[in-house]
Amino acid sequence: MKPRRASGHRGMRIGLTILVTASLAALLAPWLAPSDPLAITSDRLAGPSLTHWFGTDLLGRDVLSRVLHGARLSLGAGALAGISVMTIGVLAGTIAGYFGGWVDSVVMRLVDLILALPGMILAFAIAAILRPGIAAVLVGLVSVWWAGFARVVRSLVIGLRSHEYVVASRAAGGSHLRVIGHHLLPNLTSQVVVLMTLRMGRLILAVGGLSFIGLGPQPPTPEWGAMLNEGRAAFPSYPHVMLAPGLALMTVVLGLNLIGDSLRDLLDPGWQGAADPA
Repeated sequence: MKPRRASGHRGMRIGLTILVTASLAALLAPWLAPSDPLAITSDRLAGPSLTHWFGTDLLGRDVLSRVLHGARLSLGAGALAGISVMTIGVLAGTIAGYFGGWVDSVVMRLVDLILALPGMILAFAIAAILRPGIAAVLVGLVSVWWAGFARVVRSLVIGLRSHEYVVASRAAGGSHLRVIGHHLLPNLTSQVVVLMTLRMGRLILAVGGLSFIGLGPQPPTPEWGAMLNEGRAAFPSYPHVMLAPGLALMTVVLGLNLIGDSLRDLLDPGWQGAADPA
């Protein structure tokens, strides 16, 4: 166990370094960006240089500046989607697992209905119904991803509700709210944190994927998925246009996965998780 935990610490350090660096770059983008990310110039499709470290895109806009400003939207949308998915999933899964009976049946039939359909296709359909933009992406993803989260939380709650301290609290006249708030949720914290960290990387990828197909922020707003879409036409001859946002997206997802794997080993090495169909 010790070598595995040591490896987890290394992964945690690397992942945190990536995530903190990306977050600081997003927060400080107005000061770090060498130029206005929306400024159009005649220096189109210029390669990386001292003037433009990541080159320029089809409209002569500085790619580095757009990547930095795009981090604010990509990371912010992923974080907001993750918090929303976690909140709805924990609430629905806890209610279903704790009360059981018809409440559990209703919640889980809805979960089964959502999970029976391809997740990204359903998110695409929901987002397509709405007006393209970051709000449509968030609604589409949250509407689908909470279901897988709820299923995992439900299975954990079912395992916890038969423990002696939960039974004793209910026998002593503790209200449902007290039992859930004081006994169930605190004991779910480590699993929920691990699950959310692992999901966050996939959510950021999903945000980028929906933006890539045109359902996210519209041009000229900088966002990593939208930048990948804009750079497709020039990619064969000018790969730097897609390379910079693609590497940024890949690196952040890698960092989040390293943190999630490390947390799983450090906080709850015996937890095997559950099916993750989202």
